[in-house]
Amino acid sequence: MSELILHHYGNSPFSEKIRLILGFKKLPWRSVQIPAIMPKPDVLALTGGYRKTPFMQIGADIYCDSALMARVIDRLQPEPALYPTHQPLAVPLAQWADFTLFWSAVTWAMQPAGAAVMLGSAQPEVLKAFAADRAAFTAGMRRNSLADATVQLKAHLAALDTQLRQGGPYLFGAQAGIADFSVYHSIWFIRRATPVAGLLDAYPALLSWADRLASCGHHTHQDLSSADAVALAAASGAHAPCAVASGMGFEAGQAVVVQAADYGTDPVTGTLVGLDEHEVVVQRHDERAGTVHVHFPRFGFQIKKEATA
Repeated sequence: MSELILHHYGNSPFSEKIRLILGFKKLPWRSVQIPAIMPKPDVLALTGGYRKTPFMQIGADIYCDSALMARVIDRLQPEPALYPTHQPLAVPLAQWADFTLFWSAVTWAMQPAGAAVMLGSAQPEVLKAFAADRAAFTAGMRRNSLADATVQLKAHLAALDTQLRQGGPYLFGAQAGIADFSVYHSIWFIRRATPVAGLLDAYPALLSWADRLASCGHHTHQDLSSADAVALAAASGAHAPCAVASGMGFEAGQAVVVQAADYGTDPVTGTLVGLDEHEVVVQRHDERAGTVHVHFPRFGFQIKKEATA
């Protein structure tokens, strides 16, 4: 198996989700630190436009969105299982956590007192650039006010805490799964915003659960430069097997556009080489990265035939 490379940065909640899953699976990985805001030239060389964090690389295969990354990691290392068969509602709960819970948590954590800690001693021009980047990133998305997010977040936390008190030690009983890791990263993010993290003190079962998950750690990893990661993709010369399934409304070789349906909707164009009910794969060429296959999950993304002149 080629090296598993995670492109991430320290404060990214979804990066922490994947880092912890890698620790849970005890998989070694390479760490590429990427910028928190644009420009991201090495990122775009690999993804073709997708700029959410993190993304994962295996040779010349680029995996976007943490939901897909988790499935790929689970295929590479099936034990312990992320998707136990006795947890049929784990995936829908994970999807809820990755959007609904996440945005309530971010709104709470990034209120002025929390943001001051999260962004540290950044200079005013850096803070202004960060705000501008995130405004563009979520353009067109309707976000809750702090007052609304607070009410909703408390309701979410109370429900999670009750679930853990009644059925723990994990959300679906004795075994951790994808739902746990998807909920965890929002709790992790609030805890990092120390001036406002006291909100969590009212939910002791949730805090104990978060400590259990945190004990997985991140396993062993080594640093890699983003330029070397791009060069590695160019030198790979091979891709994971994929095919376009019949009955999906598309054909192999079509020019398509794939983009997120919620925020960070930067389009990725390419040639369709893989499509089924779980995943879409487009092939594209970059002068530095060579021929890459960019993989997206079907949930949360739209695929369209590229308009022709």
